[in-house]
Amino acid sequence: MNKKALWRISVATSLEAEDAVTELLGGLTGKPAAAYFNLETRVSVVSVFSDKPFPKAVRGEIQPGLEQIKDCGLKIGAGTVEIAKVKREDWAESWKKHFKPIEIGDSLLVKPSWIKQKPRRGQAVIILDPGLSFGTGQHPTTSFCLGEIARLRQAATPKSFLDIGTGSGILAIGAAKLGYQPVWAFDFDPESVRVAKANARVNHVTQKLKITRGDVTKLPVRSEKKFHLVCANLISNLLIAEKKKIAAQVRRDGTLVLAGILAAEFPMVQRAFEDLGMTLAASKIENEWRSGSFCFA
Repeated sequence: MNKKALWRISVATSLEAEDAVTELLGGLTGKPAAAYFNLETRVSVVSVFSDKPFPKAVRGEIQPGLEQIKDCGLKIGAGTVEIAKVKREDWAESWKKHFKPIEIGDSLLVKPSWIKQKPRRGQAVIILDPGLSFGTGQHPTTSFCLGEIARLRQAATPKSFLDIGTGSGILAIGAAKLGYQPVWAFDFDPESVRVAKANARVNHVTQKLKITRGDVTKLPVRSEKKFHLVCANLISNLLIAEKKKIAAQVRRDGTLVLAGILAAEFPMVQRAFEDLGMTLAASKIENEWRSGSFCFA
């Protein structure tokens, strides 16, 4: 395989439909989708990248998915789909225009390596350059998770942390930087695992966390190892289908953060975990997304 080549699926859409299209591409491909909005053209481009060509079945589902988004009342703009082979170097350079640093309160500064911004006093720094596995803190669901990690930490008594579907590794790295221990993370996509481990090395936390390839559907329903804080940034259907296995990883005095959920689908997710004896402790709606923290009653 030519290591300098990537395959890309991109959809040109409106800012209004950006989150819905991101959810669509991510769900169809099983890979994290990323978007950027061009202020001049007012067009949002949502893209997914892969080391391998996308299956025909996936490509064939994109247009019907866009039609469903339109049926929900969202204006999708051009809705044009582009499938292309791109050079890895060209792809990496293009994202430097769109990835900006973000701050999670006074606790964390997330920034790419080429930005020289210095942290404020007491801020931990996460260096994160865009990779095939996105999760840069820019998305509302990721920023909510980071905010909860920062809010729930206890410096005097370190808490344990589990990241289900780690992607770029940003949440696990943030937890390690803020003193959580032990920190475990896994993802089903081997490319995500590779990128997360690389990001951990850049941030000098490889000795503070464990990143492996894993499958949420294979988690034990009765888990001997339980965590103070568990983050699951996954699509709604997967959260609901695997609710017992996900909840089984949380200590009775712990917190479960659920993200990656469209606001319209959040009530279904909430009911699913309330049925397990959990209650919603904190929640945030941003754009089309809603995230929440759950505790055992």
